[in-house]
Amino acid sequence: MNYLLHHLLEASALKHGERVAVVDGDRSCTYAELDQLSNRIANHLQTAGVRQGDRVGVYLQKSLEAVAGLYGIMKTGAAYVPIDPNAPASSRASYIIENCDIRLLLTSSEMSEQWSDLPSGMLEELVVLDESEDGDLFDEKFRVTTRSQIDKVDPSYEPTGVIGQDLAYVLYTSGSTGAPKGVKLSHLNALSYVRWIVDHFELTEFDRISNHPPLHFDMSIPDLYGAAWVGATLYLVGPKAAVFPIQIKRFIENNEITVWYSVPSVLSMLLQRGKLELGSMPSLRILTFAGEVFPSKFLKELMELVPHPRYINQYGPTETNVCTYYEVPEPPDPDADIPIGRAISDVGTFVVTDDDRLADPGETGELVVRGSTVMRGYWGDPEKTGKTLVPDPLGGELPDLVYRTGDLVRMNRGGNYEFLGRRDNQIKSRGYRIELGEIETALYGHALVRECAVLPVPDDLITNRILAFVALDGELEVHELKGYLQDRLPPYMLPDTIEYAESLPKTSTGKIDRQALSAQISD
Repeated sequence: MNYLLHHLLEASALKHGERVAVVDGDRSCTYAELDQLSNRIANHLQTAGVRQGDRVGVYLQKSLEAVAGLYGIMKTGAAYVPIDPNAPASSRASYIIENCDIRLLLTSSEMSEQWSDLPSGMLEELVVLDESEDGDLFDEKFRVTTRSQIDKVDPSYEPTGVIGQDLAYVLYTSGSTGAPKGVKLSHLNALSYVRWIVDHFELTEFDRISNHPPLHFDMSIPDLYGAAWVGATLYLVGPKAAVFPIQIKRFIENNEITVWYSVPSVLSMLLQRGKLELGSMPSLRILTFAGEVFPSKFLKELMELVPHPRYINQYGPTETNVCTYYEVPEPPDPDADIPIGRAISDVGTFVVTDDDRLADPGETGELVVRGSTVMRGYWGDPEKTGKTLVPDPLGGELPDLVYRTGDLVRMNRGGNYEFLGRRDNQIKSRGYRIELGEIETALYGHALVRECAVLPVPDDLITNRILAFVALDGELEVHELKGYLQDRLPPYMLPDTIEYAESLPKTSTGKIDRQALSAQISD
């Protein structure tokens, strides 16, 4: 087994150097070319002062240069921190840069309008990875290194003293206190999961693997590194194909994709608006999904129209990569929920009740995970880390800390876990895990917002829509409030609907009565 993620690229460059590694629209590069570009990036980063254990930000749209950048960062011994390129630079991107002590950022010329909103205290240098005219890339706040300068760097590479337990990347997810939290994941964390993907999906160098999720989403990990593990070709799904169902169908068919991984809502939209016919997308042999519940009625219809691939439901919060899976054997009953299955290899799972007793089969409890895929903690937040990475709650003598997921499950008669929901008010929407408190914090930032409550509204297509109830001190058009939020939240966290009220109902203790608001929704 390779012990570091960038070893996967190096091995494929040696064994499959002339094979196409990444296809990005009408552009592509071989494994040898990808490896050389990543070496140049790594050498420049080291010259710029990046050292083992540092964090380097990645703030650009998904591209073959971005993929090379990830490997280049890891080759220095540093960890990469992908930042949503569609998130507001002045708030979310800036918070991540400052919170994670990022001094250097990989970016692109198309992001240049956002550079002025980035914080100049910690951040020192921007490395522009796409082709552009050097004279157009001056920035008075930061030192700028251009692609033409990177191309002149020596492509030879000297390995660093990194081990599998060292940090490979930090993924920021929604936080309950209103601020994103950085999940620390090691090379070993990712490789343990990817190894299972390679073995269970029987990946080979002849596979054509799609990459639909963005780089800041943990679902991108098996695509990127599963392809590199076996020397397969990775096809980056562009922004148009990622959004429009008919384009997704064409993308899969035109590129003869064999392995597809996305959130269920994408597949539900593909089913309803992709003009599928019996036997569509004949090249597919693996169709796997995760991130949210797949409504059985849609999965059944999809499996009947596209019966040839294996259908695999994966489950796991970012903190555990993926920890369980369920291979759907046949089109399900429309009224039955799809299980999240059982643990993948090298992962242990069990269920504890509210009184920290081992749950019996069929009894509801919280899913607990241990094993090599479990995160190293939250960046800069030992208190939060200590609440979720804990000693064995059953009082046993497990050698490692275990992760309390906060997810409620029960084991069915077949030995598979069934997902029942969250303990807290964290929700899933469009495959993203969202803390409603983070949206409320953004709303409360507006001077006219007196009180607010954000609630989920179940939706078969995207799991949940987001509804915000707001009481104002003054007059404010809904579109003005939405515009305010667009500057502070990524697109997937924006409320689908905002409803104004004179005041919000209260409980006897003076708190906002969310049950009463939920009743209004159901009425």
